[in-house]
Amino acid sequence: MIVSSREQLKKLIPELSGVSGDEREAEFELKQLYAYVLGKSRLGAVELESPMKEEDEARLISLIERRKTHEPLQYILGEWEFMGLTFKVNEDVLIPRQDTETLAEEAERLIGERGYRSLLDICTGSGCIGISLAKRTGIGAILSDISEKALEIAKTNALLNGTDCKPVKSDLFSNIEGRFDVITANPPYIRSAECGSLQGEVLHEPRLALDGGEDGLDFYRRIKDGFSEHLNENGVLLMEIGFDQAESVNELFACCGNVRIIKDICGLDRVIAVDGIKI
Repeated sequence: MIVSSREQLKKLIPELSGVSGDEREAEFELKQLYAYVLGKSRLGAVELESPMKEEDEARLISLIERRKTHEPLQYILGEWEFMGLTFKVNEDVLIPRQDTETLAEEAERLIGERGYRSLLDICTGSGCIGISLAKRTGIGAILSDISEKALEIAKTNALLNGTDCKPVKSDLFSNIEGRFDVITANPPYIRSAECGSLQGEVLHEPRLALDGGEDGLDFYRRIKDGFSEHLNENGVLLMEIGFDQAESVNELFACCGNVRIIKDICGLDRVIAVDGIKI
């Protein structure tokens, strides 16, 4: 039996407004869930135009109830887009975000300009950075993470996107062999005391991938101590940072080479690039 008209579906938007922030975002999320339930593409323009069967409506309502608990939309859908590619995600990995595309875009630019051929992506999570770069540039990539569950997701995403990226379980550089032209990292950088007060959606993400220690800089210190043993001469280290960490991370790496700070699309400090390193 068909039960839902376009008008009835739109009445569900207020159900999502409380967690989405406003009606425009709520309508976007409703359309994403609607397309997911009906097996339609979520990309491009999605319209609430097809009537729904009773069982599909029940499923949609169930997903809306999950979203109202602040479970991230991306985890409910089980996938999200990054750099024009689709990645499987669950609560074992961080959700790919547009902020992080700043790092991937800078890496892609340098790979093209300098002819880099090898990449190590540490703290890889879903693998979105390394896989995107491998797919878009052809660079050979190692995907490294301490979490076996995250590496399983990264391995799935590498296959899904038609790349031969190699997953390696490693605590930063502890199990890494060889040198690379590019090292990328989106390490945990949130201060420990702030992890418990994050917005509801972020609380669903793995704390292992968020907690950067007392001052948020623990992983940057460890990366500084180990990266030069794995970077080729004339290579580059690219790391995502918190919007208020540029000065602190710059001070840490100033003795290592040339440090550049790159802003994201919102004009916030988002990426640190270190090159000109003497090996």
